[in-house]
Amino acid sequence: NYLLGVGRADCTGPVAQVPLMGYANPEQVGGGLLARLYSRAFIVADRDNSQRVVFVSADIGMVSQRVRLEVLERLKSKYGDLYRQDNVILSGTHTHSGPGGYFQYTLFWITSKGLIRPSLNSIVNGIVKSIDIAHENMKRGRLFINRGTVENSQINRSPFSYLANPTSERNRYSSNTDKEMVILKMVDEDGQELGLISWFAVHPVSMNNTNRLVNSDNVGYASYLFEQDKNKGMLPGEGSFVAAFASSNLGDVSPNTRGPTCTNTGESCDNPQSSCPVGGATMCMAKGPGNDMFESTRIIGQNIYSKAKELYEKASQEVTGPLSSAHQWVNMSDVSVELNATHTVKTCKPALGHSFAAGTIDGVGAFNFTQGSVEGDPFWDQIRDQLLGEPSNETKACHEPKPILFSTGEMTWPHPWHPDIVDVQIAAIGSLAIVAVPGEFTTMSGRRLREAVRNEFGSHGTPRMNVVIAGLCNVYTHYITTFEEYQVQRYEAASTIYGPHTLSAYIQLYRGLAKAIATNTTQDLPRGPEPPFFNIGNLTLLPSLSAERAPANKKFGDVLQEARQQYREGEVAEVTFVGANPRNSAENATEHNFLMVERYTNTSGTWQVVQNDASWDTRFYWTKGSLNQSNVTIQWHIPHGTELGVYRIRYFGHYKKRLSFTRTITVPFEGSSSAFEITVP
Repeated sequence: NYLLGVGRADCTGPVAQVPLMGYANPEQVGGGLLARLYSRAFIVADRDNSQRVVFVSADIGMVSQRVRLEVLERLKSKYGDLYRQDNVILSGTHTHSGPGGYFQYTLFWITSKGLIRPSLNSIVNGIVKSIDIAHENMKRGRLFINRGTVENSQINRSPFSYLANPTSERNRYSSNTDKEMVILKMVDEDGQELGLISWFAVHPVSMNNTNRLVNSDNVGYASYLFEQDKNKGMLPGEGSFVAAFASSNLGDVSPNTRGPTCTNTGESCDNPQSSCPVGGATMCMAKGPGNDMFESTRIIGQNIYSKAKELYEKASQEVTGPLSSAHQWVNMSDVSVELNATHTVKTCKPALGHSFAAGTIDGVGAFNFTQGSVEGDPFWDQIRDQLLGEPSNETKACHEPKPILFSTGEMTWPHPWHPDIVDVQIAAIGSLAIVAVPGEFTTMSGRRLREAVRNEFGSHGTPRMNVVIAGLCNVYTHYITTFEEYQVQRYEAASTIYGPHTLSAYIQLYRGLAKAIATNTTQDLPRGPEPPFFNIGNLTLLPSLSAERAPANKKFGDVLQEARQQYREGEVAEVTFVGANPRNSAENATEHNFLMVERYTNTSGTWQVVQNDASWDTRFYWTKGSLNQSNVTIQWHIPHGTELGVYRIRYFGHYKKRLSFTRTITVPFEGSSSAFEITVP
């Protein structure tokens, strides 16, 4: 039995003008909101409160080193030594539709327009707040674990790399993806349900790189369904039950189950180059099971949710036993790995290969650097000159057979381009070991790591550990392929930044952590070299927020395009308002709700809120016009089963008003559609 706490807090941040993090496509800039992003925190403490473990899953692309350092700093100032490097795991779900700009390493500035303080702050604040809520609501409870198979929800997007692994190894597995989901169920001692964590390997890229609406993708939709089911009668994002769908070894796993086809001709491009006869690689895109990306997101999310719900309801294997955690910082550009008694190899300074620029079938072509777009901008000019720096012979040799595109480990202007110092971490909750990895392990890499950690525990007297990999934790280091997959140099291998022996190095390191936990010697682990904390401030190419205007004879919040008078379920109610930049709201209020759908109650003569902007049935679009004017369009995709009656859609925003030449203030405003009726289908 343990003390348990769960918490959920908003971490959405600015939903407009900030590039979305994931596809590295500079054109993919936020233009509204489909569903809010949340940080979900789970605290497990033992009965006498001497040990505790915190697991956080946040609806963000990945946890950056900057986010982690700032979160731990905040926790330290608030709680002293209670929450530390070793017992706090921060994991990102890997949605590709959240705001970017929260990184301190230069590479990530290129597609995120620098370091965007409001984006970083909302993530840090959300994570800390979710931990605060969990901390304040600790109660006695029990944990149960269960596992099962999820079908029809993934494909391996680099099957030709997977086939490079030894036949004898591949023959041990029935599939080229990990279909197993592991869930942890939390209840208090009275049987009151508290929360769930699911670990399952799939890329949240059902929403493709044409999407402009901030959302948490397929796994976020699964969280939404689970929380709506358990928090009956509450609006999305409200209620005490917390359900996290966390990432795992998803490196080569896509949810786009129809596989890669040429967008121009419709024929398959499932070949080693993922290339089309006409148009080459840029035409090769994988499609999900739905008719469009919104539907695909719901189908995959629904599949994941349904399996988790089934496993949750049936979970009977109780997790008991001591809590412990182990953490080290490691200079990953300089690890010696003993492959066997006679053979030692080394990791490399970070570098990205040519195929990195090709992208994947889930999102083609990352860095479309064109000469024209960097003219006359000194920041980019200097970066371009940096790019022309040639990799050293040592780095070239170390990364063989990778042809190096960016020798990021040798690029230091204005700050290092990639991390050298990386976190390795394991937290054990009784028979469950959570292996927190700093990036995206492929299917086979994850299998090797789990097996090595399980065997290490076993050889030190702790058999039958349940080992789960939590992905995208603590610092982002791209991909980790097997040595054999690395030789093929597809996208995942080109993005294995510390060279061909990266996986072997991690296996050696995580075995060391597992041994320390199993033998109760975590206090003897060397801390390792501390990561840097760059003094950056707000370095961004984001347009500054200036005073805004409403069109002549209109004011902010006025309706420009009214809803129809009647709708049926399955139709889309749509209203367009005189709008203002949503960034004003994000920078003014941490938890700003942009919209409400309200239903009129005859008996009381009042309007009742039935949906908010965290709902997956509403969409909020912001369109910038000329002369500092902009429009907001709100859609409500009326779900089947909606109660008949009279409804309205309301919009809440903030605009910047100029007071004098040097001063602007932020003014809240709201608008409402006229009433419309939902009638019998």
